[in-house]
Amino acid sequence: MPTAFAGAARVGTATRCCRQIPSQISLQPPSRKGWKLQKLQLTRPLKNPLTHPAVEPADGMGYSLVWFKRDLRLHDHAALHAGATHGPVLCLYVIEPSLWAQPDAARQHYEFVLESLRELARALKTLGGRLHVRTGEVTDVLAQLHALAPFERLFAHEETGNALTFERDKAVARWCRAQSVSWQEFPQFGVVRRLTSRNHWQSHWASHTQAPQLPCPQPENSAFKSFVSRTDAAGSAVARQGEATTTPMIWERNKLQFQPSPWPAQAVPSAQELGLAAFEPPDRQRGGRSAGLAVLESFLNDRCRHYRGGISSPLSAPSACSRLSPYLSFGALSLREVVQATDAKLLQLKERSAYAAKGLEAFLSRLHWHCHFIQKLESEPELAWRNLHRGYDGLREPDWNPAHFEALTHGRTGWPMVDACVAMLRETGWLNFRMRAMLVSVAAYPLWLHWQLVGQWLARQFLDYEPGIHWSQMQMQSGTTGINTTRVYNPIKQAQDHDPQGLFVRRWCPALRRVPDSWLLEPWRMPESVQAACGVRVSFDAAAGAPDAWPLPQVDLEAATRAAKDRLHSLRRTPEVRAAKAAIVEKHGSRKGRCGPTPGTRQRTPSAGGSAQLSLGFD
Repeated sequence: MPTAFAGAARVGTATRCCRQIPSQISLQPPSRKGWKLQKLQLTRPLKNPLTHPAVEPADGMGYSLVWFKRDLRLHDHAALHAGATHGPVLCLYVIEPSLWAQPDAARQHYEFVLESLRELARALKTLGGRLHVRTGEVTDVLAQLHALAPFERLFAHEETGNALTFERDKAVARWCRAQSVSWQEFPQFGVVRRLTSRNHWQSHWASHTQAPQLPCPQPENSAFKSFVSRTDAAGSAVARQGEATTTPMIWERNKLQFQPSPWPAQAVPSAQELGLAAFEPPDRQRGGRSAGLAVLESFLNDRCRHYRGGISSPLSAPSACSRLSPYLSFGALSLREVVQATDAKLLQLKERSAYAAKGLEAFLSRLHWHCHFIQKLESEPELAWRNLHRGYDGLREPDWNPAHFEALTHGRTGWPMVDACVAMLRETGWLNFRMRAMLVSVAAYPLWLHWQLVGQWLARQFLDYEPGIHWSQMQMQSGTTGINTTRVYNPIKQAQDHDPQGLFVRRWCPALRRVPDSWLLEPWRMPESVQAACGVRVSFDAAAGAPDAWPLPQVDLEAATRAAKDRLHSLRRTPEVRAAKAAIVEKHGSRKGRCGPTPGTRQRTPSAGGSAQLSLGFD
């Protein structure tokens, strides 16, 4: 049933100009288991808009519209802070039917957003305001509001999303110009719009993450509090640590006034009314800032001890990984506050636990790579729908095999580790990075599937879907970037390395629970007598899904993988493909050692290659 909230960009083809933990998954270690932006000065560190705002003091004219997108919080919210400096604000979130109709959208994303919006609405209500949630295309909603109560300024965070958000932001820019509305966007991550060179990108990232956090503006008649209570949903992650820290914060008085509502509350459409599939993972993480802060607190105070050595196995990863990714993707937490809270905890741990400190160092490097990959899509939006290296066009596209794709998406490939991962993903909406990489590798090599439809399917499965990271990784694991080493994950070896006792496979593949260890990872080799004793039948027609049936693999794993690698490498060796590699490296490659740390900060320079680069953004 529809519910109501009580009280409640990109331009060009090369660059953009504007863009609870589930209770069933234990968090204990297993027993065995814009458009009006300032021009960037790329020869020196970026002038951060949080410390050098591009907005003028309030002039007493009109009100400002703050457009919430994937930034569902009040703390460290540059758009809200900027709007408050001009006087009254109206806070708006738009449910866009066209966005939710895209092939990368899923019901679990929508429900997570609704949970986050409800908490955001409550937080605004405690401040005397209201979150206006409207359904429609953004330019239509803006036009309706402007007709009822004209606004002079629009503030928002930049978004590096899919192709539809690209076109939407261009449409919003045209509308703003036509209505003489000033539109300003602020960086959400350490991602630089209109970046012309990667040489100074690292210093931009450091400048963004080390800048002072912006506290939520307070109502005009309230006293500003330097530190928030533990239960305050708008509080900062650093303040919640409850200890002294040198983390920079802006503690200036900024009065928050709200524009009177020009329209009544509107019913929020259900997922079904938006055309989203009925299914969603029953054990997915829940949305909202308070849930995100709780996950962050449990990671920094306890679970980080298991980060090193625990994030590769699907047995230990659910508790060893930070599990912060959906809260960063939908903006319940800001990247800056997570980095600074981790820095603050790291200073404490260095005196007490070197092992846990090294885990947090590794986590911080992954936050760096998180933005590195998003920057790729920001700089080249086409990455989401065509090969980064055009020399690989036509490599897999003509050979699309619907049967292979159906087997993969239904968890019926016949390779136990693969099918167990699909089952876990269907149940929880989450999978650790190594297992995600394995799924893409199996799709790209032995099953020889093009990355785009596989990527759309996985985008719907991943609760933490972040387009910039997702599509960069899809192409990297499929070998179409032209600049990365070919990495093929053998699902049998992955099971041997990360599930040696078969605990994970048996948990998620009930048909195999009675199969002995010697046959568990390759059940197609079992003699019929062993199959009968185990109560499982392995055959081609087993793909129908009978509870005692296990499908034969679609292809011979070793032979199909070898053939796929030969085809890829033969193309990679051609002069035309080799010649185009240098330009891609210059535009998208990391810059190890080419720029130093921001003054006053610790240097963190992840290596340009190796497993660290592959594991960022998903852990």
